[in-house]
Amino acid sequence: MPQEDLDEKNLIGQVVHYFDQIGVAVISLSKTLKVGDQIRFVGGETDFIQEVTSMEVDHEKIDQAKAKQEVGMKVDQRVRPGYRVYKA
Repeated sequence: MPQEDLDEKNLIGQVVHYFDQIGVAVISLSKTLKVGDQIRFVGGETDFIQEVTSMEVDHEKIDQAKAKQEVGMKVDQRVRPGYRVYKA
């Protein structure tokens, strides 16, 4: 999917950290996100969509996160801080 298709109103957050050994990204949210949502990671050469299957805040599993929260989640591909996260 080309980056020109990105709609800024669908921007929901940004990657702030990536744990390489366990494949987990920490995302700082600007909008609500819940388990079951499809999200898209865009940055550098990376552009992929995946479903949110689980999220954690402070090592506690949650079903929904609000704006201004930072959540950790397993990601299908390597991401880097600064990558943007969109609702797909």
